[in-house]
Amino acid sequence: MSALPATLLQPPPPPDPLDAVHALAAQLATTAVGRDRHGGHAAHERALIRESGLLALSIPAADGGAGAAWDVTLRAVRILARADSALAHVFGFHHLQLAGIALYGNASQQRDLLRRTAEERLFWGNALNPLDKRTAAIETADGFVIDGIKSFCSGALGSSWLTVSAWHARTASALIGVLPTTTDGITVRGDWDAFGQKQTDSGTVTFDRVLLPSALVLLPPGAPPTAQATLRSQVAQLIMANLYLGIAEGAFAAAREYLADEARPWFASGVAAATDDPFVQHRFGELWTLVRPAEALADDAGRTLQRLFAKGAAVTAQERGELAVAVATAKVLAHRAAIDVGSGLFELTGARSTSAKYGFDRYWRNARVHTLHDPVDYKYRDLGRYALAGTLPEPTAYS
Repeated sequence: MSALPATLLQPPPPPDPLDAVHALAAQLATTAVGRDRHGGHAAHERALIRESGLLALSIPAADGGAGAAWDVTLRAVRILARADSALAHVFGFHHLQLAGIALYGNASQQRDLLRRTAEERLFWGNALNPLDKRTAAIETADGFVIDGIKSFCSGALGSSWLTVSAWHARTASALIGVLPTTTDGITVRGDWDAFGQKQTDSGTVTFDRVLLPSALVLLPPGAPPTAQATLRSQVAQLIMANLYLGIAEGAFAAAREYLADEARPWFASGVAAATDDPFVQHRFGELWTLVRPAEALADDAGRTLQRLFAKGAAVTAQERGELAVAVATAKVLAHRAAIDVGSGLFELTGARSTSAKYGFDRYWRNARVHTLHDPVDYKYRDLGRYALAGTLPEPTAYS
């Protein structure tokens, strides 16, 4: 009996998680224009994200997840943002909350919450807005009572659990905890009404004497921040950078397809196809030089984030600061690419491309709304300080 070929004896390679991401993006793309026009809560599309299994993408394999590296998870955000940046935002912020559990939580909290998320396909939302101190925490024998309101709570509507922050007056600091969204006293309002990112479910959350048990406090008030814990802001910033990049890539691809299939060349160009117009080619080249460097820098920063995340408590302040410089550099380039490509595509595609049926305006609107999350000028300031004197950015929720 002849031996089987060696290739048949080897196990098949593991599936590429990005295959599922591309499939989900294709599903979201079919309804993205109409949903962007009407806004509201995308319950059906969030169910598709649940069914895809991608809510467990960044969860370690030991806890039942896919065990994807952070650079892979961030690339997933970017791929989804090409098709639908609002749902990519919700997806990215879900994984940001999981990062918070890994960075702030103790071993028991990490094990229990991450395993439950993977097993039950929990969808996480955010009620952590660090600049909004209207929510107060009062100590009790069993934990804290939370009272107040939080704005810009991305992904809160339709979520299973929330990450919550509240201001603790005695220590003049914030605590961070987690709670089921259905906890008594929590009300999630679908009052997000921006002109872009319409389906991010980023409304307000109110807390009416909500009990936060000690077992669900991830970061108690007054706890000194560690270099490891402050990686959370870098996860958040890279999620945003990849959202912006996805918007830029989506706009770039939409313009290229329209020029190839539908655009008419300008009468004075002397060419038969719009893509043969040298001015169109020149402008497209300019857009390419905005997108491509931002992609390279975002990927590099994502790999660095993964390396530091894996170091755990051994991460140093110097390493964290150098990561912050890399992330800020990638983010400002992605910011510029999303705004400029989202706007400039119309100068290439012409008047007919402004028809509502194409929905091309959503790229600029979504980029414009989301890039206002924190002022880009402060990123340039941090980079200027580093370039001039080697000064690393001060760790904050945004740097």
